[in-house]
Amino acid sequence: MNKEFFHLKNVGSDNIGDVLLKIQRSFNIKFDSNDLGYIVTFGDLCDVIQNKINLEQDDTCTTQHAFYLLRNAIAAATGTDKCYITPHSRLAKLFPRESRLDAIADIEQELGFKINLIQPKQWVIAIFSVTLLASFIAFFYNWPTALGIFLASVAGLKLAGKFGKEIRLKTVGDLANKISRESCAKARRNPTVNRSEIERKVTELFTDELTLKPAMVTRQTSFR
Repeated sequence: MNKEFFHLKNVGSDNIGDVLLKIQRSFNIKFDSNDLGYIVTFGDLCDVIQNKINLEQDDTCTTQHAFYLLRNAIAAATGTDKCYITPHSRLAKLFPRESRLDAIADIEQELGFKINLIQPKQWVIAIFSVTLLASFIAFFYNWPTALGIFLASVAGLKLAGKFGKEIRLKTVGDLANKISRESCAKARRNPTVNRSEIERKVTELFTDELTLKPAMVTRQTSFR
């Protein structure tokens, strides 16, 4: 199809709906009927997304908003009914040890960011921490040996962190508080989102999900 004559109305509404759901998950936003009613072109959609992101940055600093995002992600990733997920729900119960790493990876994919919830056992951290401290002391006596101990300690801590299965926090509420604090810090460092980056990501979602050529999706491409 020539991009000048291509309209997204030629695509099934269900398929468009699926892409909009992925956009909401990717950018942690939520469309309402008013938003969609004013969107005529692909460029309009990108503008609405940017405006929502700028507004949502304040909302994501609240623990309540973080909890709703987290609850939805846990429900989607684990199949747990949202009604049974409360701020007091135990994370260890929601994420059984045998499937914990996969479940948390799925939740991070749903959220679109890392939650850094897993750590190795405390005694493993203690051993490598003591070894790391010993390497600093050893530098005064035999630096080649100390360097080897230092590198081994750092590598050990990284590997232990990657394969550890211990949960840092106790409840869903604790995790929501953590996400809220980190969202506020990120919003202060990055108060706005680059417009071209938004358009690139949204274009990728449309072209990948609808099997379209990138040339078909421009700011002028119409939904009607």
